[in-house]
Amino acid sequence: MTNGPTGSGKVSLARQMARSALAVDLGDFGPEVVAKAKLCLLDFLSCAFEAGHHPWSRQAIAIAQGGGSATIVGMSRLSSSADAAFANAVMGHGLVREDMHAASIAHHGVVIWPTLLALSEQSQLHGSRLLAAAIIGYETGARIGRALLTSDLARLYRPTGLVAPLGAALAGSFALNLSEDAATSAIAIAANTSSGLNEWPHAGGSDMYFHPGFAASNAIKAIGLAAAGAFGSETILEGEAGLFAAYRRQAAPDSIALFPSGECEIMAVYNKPVPACNFAQTAAQAALRVSHELAGTEEIDRVVVRAPDAAVRYPGCASTGPYRNALQAKMSLPFSVAATLVRGEIEEGNYAELDDVDIIRLVAITKLEPDVGFTTAFPDKQGADVTVHLQSGRTIRHALPDVIAATPSDIRTRFRTAAQGVLGEDRTCQLEQLIENCERLGNAGDIAALCRLDTAERVLRSAS
Repeated sequence: MTNGPTGSGKVSLARQMARSALAVDLGDFGPEVVAKAKLCLLDFLSCAFEAGHHPWSRQAIAIAQGGGSATIVGMSRLSSSADAAFANAVMGHGLVREDMHAASIAHHGVVIWPTLLALSEQSQLHGSRLLAAAIIGYETGARIGRALLTSDLARLYRPTGLVAPLGAALAGSFALNLSEDAATSAIAIAANTSSGLNEWPHAGGSDMYFHPGFAASNAIKAIGLAAAGAFGSETILEGEAGLFAAYRRQAAPDSIALFPSGECEIMAVYNKPVPACNFAQTAAQAALRVSHELAGTEEIDRVVVRAPDAAVRYPGCASTGPYRNALQAKMSLPFSVAATLVRGEIEEGNYAELDDVDIIRLVAITKLEPDVGFTTAFPDKQGADVTVHLQSGRTIRHALPDVIAATPSDIRTRFRTAAQGVLGEDRTCQLEQLIENCERLGNAGDIAALCRLDTAERVLRSAS
């Protein structure tokens, strides 16, 4: 299978990417890229620690089989690599505050990190290889997503479920030093698992939380099958019944280059400041600025929110209720804006009271409109405009050309807060240091192991 049986003498897209990725070394990336990968890992873990008590997290943990060698974050019981990856991905997604790549409309970190952490406990993996593998995973999923996704497609299928399994499969193949043939097969097998339907915003289901879990678990299995000698359909991306034909209903591009001209897609990933839908981020931030100029929300007559067309059209983003659960509220721009105006802050607590009369009143008088300028600038920028019309006739307006991402300081602070609540201060400090010095870490599995809660520790902490 060395040349790749594409039927035309051309090298398949999957093989092109595998060949390119397997030639990568961490030294190929600048310090800012490596630092970004570490921040993304910290942010993933902070979400997983903080969301561990949520129902969907507990459900994912409950179905994990014991007896393996892989850590479930914040738990003492070991599980299989696939089950641990599933549970950790669900927890990492559990706050709806995971990192975001706007151009592919996908959350790659909540699939890549659970996959790599599980694999790091399966076989010894150097820290530099873990970081390089993660950068490859973000790059692969993001580049495929840029080429594959449209706003129409994203209304039906969850972008994370479509493209993240492929990125995680190639990341894991690199991490385990698989051959070009095996890495190509891993991508192909993972593509067969691309899935995730966007009915949940309409029906109020919790399906969304499990999409990254399936993606990470399936990536682990695809890598394992390929390593065991299974052959995937090499033309799975560009073939007549491949990923592009099946989902985009158009021919795939001739090439999907990784790291063109030295550019890294992980640098286009931003870390969310708001525990809500990607598209609600900028609108909530603009609303926060408006709230600082309000004497009280009772004086508001109507609210107009303008955003990119992709935001207006994404499932659940225009919803004005009724909201059956916090997830529907987190997806809704009208709710996020209304809650921010009422509470004067952007916190998880904004989504705790779905029947708050002041919030619901504002939702009812909020209009969401597409904006030509923001639509043109998207996905490079994700702007929003919130205009509040008061009963006095005065208006208060704040517009932001782009989302203001969480800063490295923000990410570290919320990591420490979340991790300390589970591991305690000393162990949290050790974990942060391991990640900070990851490129010099002989066994990256130490990171996952330090996220494990020993039974004795657990008893002592619960007693205190």
